[in-house]
Amino acid sequence: MSVNDHSNITILKEIAELLNEETDLIPMLKGALSKFLKGTNFETGWIFFINEKGKTELIAKENLPEALSYNNCHHLQKGGCWCVSRYRKNELKKASNIIECQRIEAAIESKTGDHANITHHATVPLQSGVERFGILNVASPNTSKFTEEELELLESVAFQMGSAIKRINLTKQEQEIALVRERNRLARDLHDSVNQLLFSVTLTARAGIEMSGTAEIKETFSEIQQLTQSALTEMRALIWQLRPKGLESGLIEAIKSYSEMLSIHLTVNVSGVIQFPSRVEETLFRIAQEALNNIRKHAGVQEAVIYITVTPTDILLVIKDEGRGFVIDNERSIPSIGLQSIQDRAAALGGSADWVSQIGKGTELLIRLPY
Repeated sequence: MSVNDHSNITILKEIAELLNEETDLIPMLKGALSKFLKGTNFETGWIFFINEKGKTELIAKENLPEALSYNNCHHLQKGGCWCVSRYRKNELKKASNIIECQRIEAAIESKTGDHANITHHATVPLQSGVERFGILNVASPNTSKFTEEELELLESVAFQMGSAIKRINLTKQEQEIALVRERNRLARDLHDSVNQLLFSVTLTARAGIEMSGTAEIKETFSEIQQLTQSALTEMRALIWQLRPKGLESGLIEAIKSYSEMLSIHLTVNVSGVIQFPSRVEETLFRIAQEALNNIRKHAGVQEAVIYITVTPTDILLVIKDEGRGFVIDNERSIPSIGLQSIQDRAAALGGSADWVSQIGKGTELLIRLPY
């Protein structure tokens, strides 16, 4: 066994240990890339995730020269390139040398910084079996072609990374399934216990009204009935949030059903094909839930309009009402916990939440999610 063989085995072992220990995807890939570069002749590298629609996302980078890191890696994240094109066409099967890289060329031509004599790179797909995740690119100064041994090492590391990505994704899926089961259990418990108790109090108050002989006692029972009915509506909304019925019939039907439960007349306008990944669909539903709850509690109206527009790159969700509106307190960045929740849910998927409101003229909420 040569010295290089022994060194390669050592670096692969160290990377495997890191990948097996780490449970957070992005730090895991950054750590593995850093360790790989330190233990080999490669000096810089970056990882793209590429989704089913071919959209690229730069999720890890190490030791980039100034020209490539300029303006938040502008040149790496814009334009086309051979490796991404081949990947999208499912033609990138193994580690390969790149003859020309348009992104590196654009960075050099822009003269926005030193490119450290990085002119070419090698590329390899990240995958586990038939499931593909993206590509790993590595480069070295004054190198236009890497050896077969270096490409084989690159393939081995990419295989380890792909397996680790698959493991973490499966773990997340298991956690999501467990979370759904726990939500369903809590929803059943609330329905079978607290919900039934509140319903019983409502019936008892109604009987008290009919049986009472004095106006004061009738009024007391009437207040109890109204308060209990409000609590019952809140409980049903909470159960809906834990276990949204109707999502199996589609996002639009689920939102409509929820608005009906809140006695809100909802007009829905859709543009584009409404077919989202389950996580995106649930996020949109939860945001709509929170918005409708805010309308019921604060707007003073029972009508709302929702617009859902799907573009090649974004999902736009607009929710409008013509209610009381509100004025944003300059000392508070976000006017309510409900709006904070909406903003957090959108941000979790890399999106944004904005709103416009004016006293007496209602509120308009705009959600944008990448697609």
